[in-house]
Amino acid sequence: MPWHALSPDELALLEAAFWAGGIARHALSDTLQFSRSKTNSLAAGLLDQGLLDEAGVQHSTGGRRPETLRVHGRIGVLVGVDIGATSLDVALLRPDLSVIARHSQEADVEAGPGPIMARLRSLLPAMLAENGIARDRVLAVGIGVPGPVNFAAGQLVNPPLMPGWDSYAIRDDLREITEAPVFVDNDVNLMALGVLWSQRRQIENFLVIKVGTGIGCGIVCHGELYRGASGSAGDVGHICVDPEGALCRCGNRGCVEAMAAAPAIVAMGREAAESGRSVALAQHIAETGRLEASDIGAACRAGDAEADAIVRRSGRLIGQVLAALVNFYNPSHIFIGGGVSQIGPMFLAAIRQSVNQRSLALSTRHLEITSAPMGPETGLIGAGVLAMREAMRGQTLPRRTLRSQISISGGLR
Repeated sequence: MPWHALSPDELALLEAAFWAGGIARHALSDTLQFSRSKTNSLAAGLLDQGLLDEAGVQHSTGGRRPETLRVHGRIGVLVGVDIGATSLDVALLRPDLSVIARHSQEADVEAGPGPIMARLRSLLPAMLAENGIARDRVLAVGIGVPGPVNFAAGQLVNPPLMPGWDSYAIRDDLREITEAPVFVDNDVNLMALGVLWSQRRQIENFLVIKVGTGIGCGIVCHGELYRGASGSAGDVGHICVDPEGALCRCGNRGCVEAMAAAPAIVAMGREAAESGRSVALAQHIAETGRLEASDIGAACRAGDAEADAIVRRSGRLIGQVLAALVNFYNPSHIFIGGGVSQIGPMFLAAIRQSVNQRSLALSTRHLEITSAPMGPETGLIGAGVLAMREAMRGQTLPRRTLRSQISISGGLR
């Protein structure tokens, strides 16, 4: 029975099982507010079609031990793609979002869509072939990009970090290598979905901040990703923190992205090295010929005063923006991710201090500010979440008998 012919109740149960990772029938009944008999009937039908799988028994609280239900691992694979400002990451994922294979390489998004998409069109079929997976086994593709996205159209809209990508049809570009549905969203939105999945939707109101070449925010409200009226919600990198500050890519001055993201941190580090204020950074540049935000973080941890001041300044400015968001939105959690978030504990401490100083006491009373739970994997997992969720909600799985997809031998072909 093809997925597109499932009833709304069957799809709701399948999606609930996906988000839970593994769940008993009685818990599904409570979650969906279905009767036990209705839940059992729906689950039996999905098990018979090969869409659900029994994954062992849970601990008993009295009486018969409940069986764990999960989305069947052999219905196909998901593809997660994270296009970063300086990198390209691709992962093949099972329906439970465990990683089958992953490939990462450096890439310059400013080179335009041609070179990046050519790599992706070459890389994805090669990864499938290397892992013995036929192309028609792909259920859906989720792609994250570092810029504003018109989600319905799957197109970027004037992305400051991605010249030449405006209105580019990423979905159309991939049709020559896969018939699976392709979903495109802002990379921080995908990180937010990754966090939401990792927390099994137990946290309903939170923010995810990505600090790398740019700065963005993913917003989850009442357990759902919030994109805003036109898809640009969370573009906090262009909130002004200093009207007389550095010129930003967007054309304005003093945006927090221009003042506190990776390029700004590196620029401040180079200036400290060249002026002689930081012997450690000057020595590093002399030895390696380069300087990255991670190098400044290392110097900070080693006790270099100038590097420490740079890291603290970046964290303080980001915290200044987050304090306004905390006062406005009152989240329970803020998760910090992206490459810059790895430069050391002083960065996160400076963010926390700035938020607590500038926010209302009631807003921060139970607020937790911490690192993204899956580190660098958060965006790729979020891409898988996007692909699976939108495929189920759009009922767009390939139209063929699902029972025939499941190999008796357990393979994915």
